[in-house]
Amino acid sequence: MEKGYLALVLHAHLPFVRHPEHEDFLEEDWLYEAITETYIPLIEVFEGLVRDKVGFRITMSLTPTLISMLIDPLLQSRYLKHLNKLIELAQKEIERTRWQGKFHDLALMYHDRFIRARRIFCDEYQMNIVNAFKKFSDLGVLEIITCGATHGFLPLMQIERRTSVRAQVRVGVDLHRKMFGRTPVGIWLPECAYHPGDDEVLKEFGIKYFITDTHGILFGSPRPKYGVFAPCYCKSGVAAFARDVESSKSVWSSQEGYPGDYNYREFYRDIGYDLEYDYVKPYILPDGKRINTGIKYYRITGETENKEPYVRQWALDKAASHAGNFMFNREKQIEHLGNFMDRRPMILSPYDAELYGHWWFEGPDWLNFLIRKIYHDQKTVKLIAPSDYLKIYPRNQVLTPSYSSWGWKGYSEVWLEGSNDWIYRHLHKAVERMIEIAESNRSNSNGLVNRALNQAARELLLAQSSDWAEDGDTFLVCLPAHQRPCLSFYPPL
Repeated sequence: MEKGYLALVLHAHLPFVRHPEHEDFLEEDWLYEAITETYIPLIEVFEGLVRDKVGFRITMSLTPTLISMLIDPLLQSRYLKHLNKLIELAQKEIERTRWQGKFHDLALMYHDRFIRARRIFCDEYQMNIVNAFKKFSDLGVLEIITCGATHGFLPLMQIERRTSVRAQVRVGVDLHRKMFGRTPVGIWLPECAYHPGDDEVLKEFGIKYFITDTHGILFGSPRPKYGVFAPCYCKSGVAAFARDVESSKSVWSSQEGYPGDYNYREFYRDIGYDLEYDYVKPYILPDGKRINTGIKYYRITGETENKEPYVRQWALDKAASHAGNFMFNREKQIEHLGNFMDRRPMILSPYDAELYGHWWFEGPDWLNFLIRKIYHDQKTVKLIAPSDYLKIYPRNQVLTPSYSSWGWKGYSEVWLEGSNDWIYRHLHKAVERMIEIAESNRSNSNGLVNRALNQAARELLLAQSSDWAEDGDTFLVCLPAHQRPCLSFYPPL
């Protein structure tokens, strides 16, 4: 019998970007990079585990904006075009590096990865990889949770707050039901940001739990008996799960985390910048601006500009070693916690999904090694989803979590400081206007009015995205209603 549990939670999110008026658009490349480097590699890991009958359970949020882009025919076709250009570039690299030893081996590796990505994207899932995640959800190995409609920062929706929070949650829940055929059991609060009372809205839409940051529970009232190693119920009955700092920093920390190992691939050296301009010109932006292609030949090496060639086997060996270290530390952590708790502890380790593969190239390999080691090599830790723990221990302490977020200092400063505080007076006024026009047209439900109301609501939801404030240079994405079919909204607000 296991002595405790580990819940790995991957937050898959990108802001909504879609520009049919441009043949190529830099921000659309964020999606294409994430599909190639994160989502498809994760699908490959899950498929391999299922094929090898490795028992596992993992949690993943798929935000409405990400889902809407992944199922969009225009973006699907553009991604395929992007992938074909990568394959063409990799073929050219195979020829260019023919007499360059290690670089040639890496060119072959990238070509093989891109070919596999095209096979998975086109042949296995007909250009809709949301169906891949649905398959794993239906198999019971993946718990998919939702998020706010456009990743809106809920605590800063102060004018008619409950109305805005309801809108963000409702759209997320509605899209989840449409795509996966069931109400989401959990939600990743955007930026892990909680404001007391938000759980009442979650309860209204059938959500059983949410993810927040460590201090949201530790500074709750009353103090949590089990710290962050068991969930707490809000007075609404919705459960709150908080991040474990120790396990998180093993991956997140730039100083102590695994991704900084010198044998791992260097993210900031890409042939889009390293090679001659005329050679890479067909694979960068039409305006001639250099960008990452995803083909990178160097390892981190150290704090030096003189990077050494990347050696794939060395990196895989390190990923396996780090997976073993992570598992060992969780075993010892759980054994230690067991001395003080009258129930089996649960360690919640949440991460941005895009860390795995995109920023940390070996991340999916590390995850694969970790899951296999947990299944085969020990009996102390069991992988579960947060909802599983609620079934094992349905009785939990009741408290009110504190106002909190993740990010710098933990109290919304990333999204509300001197460079971006001007945003919110406009958002609050837009909410007031949206409520006014929805109420004044409550009895006028003809098709054209409904279309206008829905479009206004879409634009407001998109403007509320936390990504624009975080990015600093705020910009809005304003498109006709038919171009965003999944960000649907149903008046009255």
